[in-house]
Amino acid sequence: MIVSASYRTDIPAFYGGWFLNRLEAGFVRTINPYGGRTSTVPLTSESVDGFVFWTRNLGPFFPALEVVGAADFPFVVHYTITGYPRALDAATVGPARAIDHLRRLVSGFGSETAVWRYDPIVFTSLTPPDWHRSNFLRLARSLRGTTDEVVVSFAHIYRKTARNLAAAARDFGFDWWDPSADDKRALLADLAETAAGHGLAMTLCAQPELLIEGVGDARCIDAERLSRVAGRPIDALRQPHRKTCGCWASRDIGDYDSCAQGCAYCYAVNSRAAAKRRFGRHDPASEFLIPTRPGPTRTDPARTDNDSLV
Repeated sequence: MIVSASYRTDIPAFYGGWFLNRLEAGFVRTINPYGGRTSTVPLTSESVDGFVFWTRNLGPFFPALEVVGAADFPFVVHYTITGYPRALDAATVGPARAIDHLRRLVSGFGSETAVWRYDPIVFTSLTPPDWHRSNFLRLARSLRGTTDEVVVSFAHIYRKTARNLAAAARDFGFDWWDPSADDKRALLADLAETAAGHGLAMTLCAQPELLIEGVGDARCIDAERLSRVAGRPIDALRQPHRKTCGCWASRDIGDYDSCAQGCAYCYAVNSRAAAKRRFGRHDPASEFLIPTRPGPTRTDPARTDNDSLV
């Protein structure tokens, strides 16, 4: 079983102490957001083949990575670094600091552990296509030699995404739009050329209708990369989270509406205020990330269950 921590929230930035407590206990309890059923996910070496961590601020999590590494768990970190203005990213760390984190990760654990994410790509009057071209070039130059892959995607404009972007636009005085597929492909082609020129393979996350030559299908939960980190084969099911993605099966141990970073386009929070309220209920000693009144409980089989991403 591969454990994802987490595409629902930023565990490395906010919940490292809780993660270490659960790792020591050997299990975590989760609540399915689509019905409320609770599950017990084992976190023992016999059950876990590897971890995939997702973050916008790895700094607080380095002590946990030392423990994970010492326990011989292979892991990969997906580090989102976009350099967006504060109107879009209220509380993420700046690119220079994030790049330092990524270099520290690679220095300590090897280049295969690091994947850069430039996603989601958001089109606003603050971040128009030419802004993305120059910004991506600047980041790619700074990240050269740290990783071999950059994952990109274009923002999915769900109802809550549209609502939150509209609110940010009113507050900060910008416009936003969801461009045509042709416009997205045109930008993607330019970014892919820049990536290739800086030693990076570009992959596109869960948007196969936009794939072009020179851009691969992202496998964010990647058993092959984890196998290279581990130095041994990792036997995982090829079972995507969504029909449009190329991932292997995993169990996610996060919780929606619990990341307080305040990204205006985030699919995982209804509002920053709600996320901050839920974050205030967090107890590092709890079996659940956000303590709540649980529903029916079951223990998940190690290799068969899978969650939807959204």
